[in-house]
Amino acid sequence: MLKQVALIALMGMSASAMAGQWQVKVGGSVISPTQDTTVAPGVVAEADHEYAFTPSVEYFFNDNISAELLLATPISHDVLVNGDSAIKIKHLPPTLTAKYHFKNSTRFTPYIGVGGTAFVAWDEEGLAKDVKEDFGFAGQIGFNFQPADAKNWGVFFDARYAQLSPEVTLINNTKFDLDIDPMVYTIGYSYKF
Repeated sequence: MLKQVALIALMGMSASAMAGQWQVKVGGSVISPTQDTTVAPGVVAEADHEYAFTPSVEYFFNDNISAELLLATPISHDVLVNGDSAIKIKHLPPTLTAKYHFKNSTRFTPYIGVGGTAFVAWDEEGLAKDVKEDFGFAGQIGFNFQPADAKNWGVFFDARYAQLSPEVTLINNTKFDLDIDPMVYTIGYSYKF
């Protein structure tokens, strides 16, 4: 849904309005949960590491300040309970960050960003009966590199932190907040219009 809205919004703008203000990024990400959850004494749940295709759209207000919307294909986490796969959760992670770019005389442009993220539950399997949406803080740090022969394109790397703890209801009606709080490491290509 968010991808369709972003695409329609981009298509609805004239080329002159987009000149020099929009950037599209296409990357691959590793999603690395940083927390685990004690469901009951002696029972620990932990989401596994996953990989995802993560395109994003970025609007530059000027050379230093931008807003970036991270989109992704649905991400599927196996949730291990005491080391055994017990739950599979699929979700979308739309994330919006306001960014500051440190322009300088080199081809490297470092940036930092802060904003918000969402956990939009897509599907659940196994012992999970229901997974609720969740919203949290997001932080980002990274850089864009533009090769000497590149006019509009570049390569980028960034690391994001997302504060996410969706509520999970098991088939026996036990409820707990699954502390995922992932680090998301992304590398890819950027193209500025």
